[in-house]
Amino acid sequence: MRKLVLLAIVGLLAQLVDGSLGMAYGVTTTTLLLAIGTNPVAASATVHLAEIGTTLVSGASHWRFGNVDWPVVLKIGVPGAIGAFAGATFLSSLDTSTAKPLMSGILLALGLYVLVRFTFKGLRKDRLGTPLRKRFLTPLGLFGGFVDATGGGGWGPVGTPAILASGRLEPRKVIGSIDTSEFLVSVAASIGFLAALGSQGIKFSWVAMLFIGGAIAAPIAAWIVRTIPPRILGSLVGGIIVLTNARTIIGTDGLGLSGGATWLVHVLVVVVWVSAVLYSLRAHRAEVAASADSPEAERELVGDPA
Repeated sequence: MRKLVLLAIVGLLAQLVDGSLGMAYGVTTTTLLLAIGTNPVAASATVHLAEIGTTLVSGASHWRFGNVDWPVVLKIGVPGAIGAFAGATFLSSLDTSTAKPLMSGILLALGLYVLVRFTFKGLRKDRLGTPLRKRFLTPLGLFGGFVDATGGGGWGPVGTPAILASGRLEPRKVIGSIDTSEFLVSVAASIGFLAALGSQGIKFSWVAMLFIGGAIAAPIAAWIVRTIPPRILGSLVGGIIVLTNARTIIGTDGLGLSGGATWLVHVLVVVVWVSAVLYSLRAHRAEVAASADSPEAERELVGDPA
């Protein structure tokens, strides 16, 4: 019972982050399931089954608050579904001893990307309004869907930063559109896993608890998406993902390190993580201060209509 409650809490927290940042639900929850010894294929299948419900609720919530660009959802979601089905089939064919370090490696890479991207880059806000073309969204969707299914997460870490970096869609609509299109990816990945494995290794009570936690958080995340500092949140989540999956990579299933070397790596990861969060916090405060000192802000304060 305690484990089920923990899963619901993790689902809630992961969805709060995902709905606010446009990523990390699948990566975070899959990381937890791997950490407690779940089969990699079953872990990814469990998360994607839960995501069918959470992404549906999240998409509806984002739509309610005007955070969805439907043409983008279709242009990236359909190829994403194709990539996810292919990824699920591929992962299901791997031996567990091969799949676990492979998945942890993918998650570690995604965590590093999130950590570096949001710590040093923040969010790009220029070039808004320029159309996003299918020739950009189609390959992005195919790749993101494949990584999402094989890594147990990755749709957001691949899609959200790429579209944000283009500067063509305002951040809240990037997050809302990615979260909404993930419903198609989750359905396709789940079909792929169930077709290949049936229900082998999947604990539907875990699926239910992850869904319940995520469903509770989804409307809240959609509401606060305009106020959460994504830069700080990205550094926090990226560090968690890196730290957790580094344990698998350097452990007996990975590089085989032990003793002092293992502790040294863990300490180094924590130091880098804390430093990244502090850097993001200072950068965010500097951005807020610069925005407050801008001529536009001064005119608003004195009521100048110019």
